[in-house]
Amino acid sequence: MTTSSNDKEELIEALKACGAVKFGDFTLASGKKSKYYIDIKKASSDPGTLKIIAKQAAAQIKAMDIDIVGGVALGGVPIATAVSLETDMPLLLIRKSAKEYGTGGRFVGDVTEGDRIILLEDVTTSGGSVIEAIGAIREAGCIIDKVITVVDREDGATENLNEIDVKLIPLVRASDLLADN
Repeated sequence: MTTSSNDKEELIEALKACGAVKFGDFTLASGKKSKYYIDIKKASSDPGTLKIIAKQAAAQIKAMDIDIVGGVALGGVPIATAVSLETDMPLLLIRKSAKEYGTGGRFVGDVTEGDRIILLEDVTTSGGSVIEAIGAIREAGCIIDKVITVVDREDGATENLNEIDVKLIPLVRASDLLADN
């Protein structure tokens, strides 16, 4: 299932209106330089924009055979939480590393071997952080073959995820966001 052009336009307008799309000189987490920055935390903290994201991601998920909605800390957490509420599906949060105290572990939420999980990501560039989380999910015996991202920066994530048999499903691509600028 693909995002309709009306849905894309609604999301693009919401992202711009809440200040999530910025222009200037930026250094990305990867160390690369960029003339634009997508601050999805602005979108995640804006209820109206977060609702649009959740509805659009939920529409994608309804056509899939999925048991659990997951999000990688930190950016994917509010998005996955909103999608979990929208779909009435259980939520799984994946920490960047295992907690060394309390009950420990990498996951917040329950998983059973064979569970089908979809990850929600805020922005994908190369896909590095989500690929690492996919490894942890697969080590737990769960199945993951799709990731929904709010914005794909179109900088290798699709290809890198394809290499591990995971399909990236962007709600919008950077080229869509930048088309009018």
